[in-house]
Amino acid sequence: MRAKYVLSEVAVGLWRNISMTIAMIITMAVSLTMLGAGLLMYFQVQSMEAYYRGQVEIIVYLNHEITEEDEVKGQLEESLIGDPMVKTVEFKTKEEAWTDFQELFADAPDLVESVDKDRLPASFEVSLNNMDDADEFIAKYEGFGDGAVERIMNQRDALEEVFGLMGGVQRLSLILALVQGIAALLLVANTIQVAAYSKRREVSIMKLVGASNWFVQAPFVLEAVFAGLIGAILAFLALVAGKAFLVDGTFKALFDIMTEMSWTRIWLMLPILAGIASVISAITGWVTLRFQVKV
Repeated sequence: MRAKYVLSEVAVGLWRNISMTIAMIITMAVSLTMLGAGLLMYFQVQSMEAYYRGQVEIIVYLNHEITEEDEVKGQLEESLIGDPMVKTVEFKTKEEAWTDFQELFADAPDLVESVDKDRLPASFEVSLNNMDDADEFIAKYEGFGDGAVERIMNQRDALEEVFGLMGGVQRLSLILALVQGIAALLLVANTIQVAAYSKRREVSIMKLVGASNWFVQAPFVLEAVFAGLIGAILAFLALVAGKAFLVDGTFKALFDIMTEMSWTRIWLMLPILAGIASVISAITGWVTLRFQVKV
């Protein structure tokens, strides 16, 4: 009987303040969407770093005048193969470099036509046993053969800039989620205060006849929890749409660097967001009502 009464009061309270309820749900949904997106971004950046750090190589570019038959090329290759820091070595000819360049800039034919293919150097793609030895490796080979090595590029340096940018976006999304969360908490507290004020006489009567604080507070707290759960569901649906249409669609086409984001990670967001919304709403409701139920 008590449970039935509490649930009926929850339904009445939600309908009585329908505009405030909708505003609370929307604000909660927006903040949880930002929070979920920030968490997904955090995990995605971590997985991308783990993947690409295992794939990065050091590219040793030869002087464009060095041919495959030159003795210095053979000496460098022999030195690289015998170097204890080196894991694998792969030589890429000028022709292969030109083919890769054409494929990379296939959408910019004017740029391809403006580049002299004979100026593209041959190179060695080197994987190290430990990428922490990259600086030592570069210092060892950058002056090899009196100018035979034109330059050495550590791919990790380029990736660090990309991951730094993504980390900034990640932090920004979490900050926005925090701001939205504070707004949601204030709106939840305000909605409960309005609901409690509109039923202040009923609350006073229940307290006078001996009703416990839990029994009086339960309908108001459950209203906030219900709104939070609806907001969490809407936020989850927004993340599903973002995964389907943005991550697997627009972003995947624009950014080849992105690794696959599993649907398991998306589904995991539903219980996480629902739990966060429920706990925050319940605590906010309980704290707000501490002084509202006193006679």
